[in-house]
This record gives sequence, structure tokens and C-alpha cells, in this order.
Amino acid sequence: MDYDQLRIKSYKNWDLYLHENQCYLGRVFVLLKEDDGVEDFLSIEGEVRDEFFKIGEEVKKALMELFQPDKMNYAALSNTSPKIHVHLVPRYKDSREFNGFLFEDARFGKNYAPYDKSFELEMDMLIKIRDALNQKMSS
Repeated sequence: MDYDQLRIKSYKNWDLYLHENQCYLGRVFVLLKEDDGVEDFLSIEGEVRDEFFKIGEEVKKALMELFQPDKMNYAALSNTSPKIHVHLVPRYKDSREFNGFLFEDARFGKNYAPYDKSFELEMDMLIKIRDALNQKMSS
């Protein structure tokens, strides 16, 4: 996966990406650009921490306006990637439609994982979701 295609927005210390698996419509993650040896999310301080929360507020607002999630899940596990990153996972009690496609959250009310790792969308649909978020965050 070429994640550069899925970058929604770049900031001074972080990049915001659309997750390639959209079984949870609007799932994104925020990736720390330069970790300077920081291995624990809770060790982030100062400007880097403040920017993270600013991004979180911006993307959550955009997700709420676009898709009206019923709940947000957050995960900062760093199990498969050593770089600090945090997933924001919108959760939906009922189905949501975007660009003619119906999204179902089959695990609402439960942990978001395990999720359907076989769920795939064509790149053009991922780009449309990415662009909708970028446009909402830029307005």
C-alpha cells in the first residue's frame, strides 16, 4: 500500500492518513513524523502533544459532519509499527452510505478488533473518502 496516496493532511510534527481498511467508514490514523527516540505515546510533550490534540479535534469534527458516527474508538498500540501512531475509529449503530456504497459496523457495541481484514475498497473510493475529509478539514 502506498500510503502517500492516502495522506489526508500533513502538519509540522504529524501526518494524518486514511486507513486502507474502511470497514469502519472514516477510520484514520495520525503518524508522528520524527519520533526522536520516543517509544511511548504518553511520553509525547509540548508542541508535539498539543498539535496531536489539535489534529484529533479537527478530524473528529470532520468525521462528525460527514458521517455522524455514534461513537469514536481510539487505539495507540504500536504492535506492528514502531513509529508512534494513533488510530481514530468511528463506530456506527446503523449503516452509513457514502458515494453509493453502504457501510455496516457489524461489531458496534464491541471492541473494533478483530475487524474484517478482507474488507477492500477500490482506490478511487478511498480517494473520495480521503478528499471528503480533507475538504471538510480545510473549510
